[in-house]
Amino acid sequence: MFADEPQNSNIRVFSKEFKELMLAVFGVQAQFNDFFVGGKIDVVDGVRDSATAFSVKTSDIPVTIGTYNKGENVAFGTGTESTSRFGNRTEVIYKDTDVPYTAEWAFHEGVDRSTVNADFEQAIADRLDLQAQAVTEELNGKHAAFISKSASKTIEVSSITKDTVAALFSELSKYFTNVKAKGKRIAKVTPDVYNAIVDSGLTTTSKGSTVNIDDNEARKFKGFVITEVAEDYFGENEVVYAYIEGIAKAFTGINTTRTIEAQDFDGVALQGHGKSGEYIPEVNKKAVAKVKLTTTATPSSK
Repeated sequence: MFADEPQNSNIRVFSKEFKELMLAVFGVQAQFNDFFVGGKIDVVDGVRDSATAFSVKTSDIPVTIGTYNKGENVAFGTGTESTSRFGNRTEVIYKDTDVPYTAEWAFHEGVDRSTVNADFEQAIADRLDLQAQAVTEELNGKHAAFISKSASKTIEVSSITKDTVAALFSELSKYFTNVKAKGKRIAKVTPDVYNAIVDSGLTTTSKGSTVNIDDNEARKFKGFVITEVAEDYFGENEVVYAYIEGIAKAFTGINTTRTIEAQDFDGVALQGHGKSGEYIPEVNKKAVAKVKLTTTATPSSK
């Protein structure tokens, strides 16, 4: 670790190192990274007190297709100065939309030279790696909640079994087709739904270089790449999150990651603080759907 170390200072800054750790860990341990552009999280160090992560230019002016009017008095004759054969002209205007940070994270640890029982510098490096993993896990939950909130379609079912799961995914497939959503279809499912899919005997596997699972094989069902994730990530009674790959943006800003010499023990305090958030264009929300059980009963794969 090569931290920025100002002369005559007892503070060592590790923001650049922590940024690299976050990028690496997120690519491996993020449960919903394929929801975001490039499967990555944007990490910025040196963030201060701004509540705004970045700004985007958006326009909600609808696109209209008309007809070319070749009427005798359109753009000619009596309509020379007041009409156009192209039809009415729509002015295109973009507005600046600020994207805010929506959450914060922090950690505070101490490494005492007399009790750490390991190489002091290596211990700091190890703890930074573990903290990057912990922050990523914290973001997993926030990203799942963001996907749930972004869903423009909710399908409610009373139960999911090996005999009914095909009909459910047929409905999901129909929805994505009808909204003309283009791109790879992804479905994150609970273990019970995953087992119902497997037990149905209708799945196929395919090679996929972007799928980080054993033997580089992805289970596909009704056109969706299926990934099993822990129930804890899902909202109450929610069992499937389906979406088109890479339609949103995840970001985190690092305010500080540092060690500072402690006054009350022989060692350093290891501290970190940052902000995080997500963004999806309004038009992309139609490419997000979720499945919710209408009963609290546990879905069965039998």
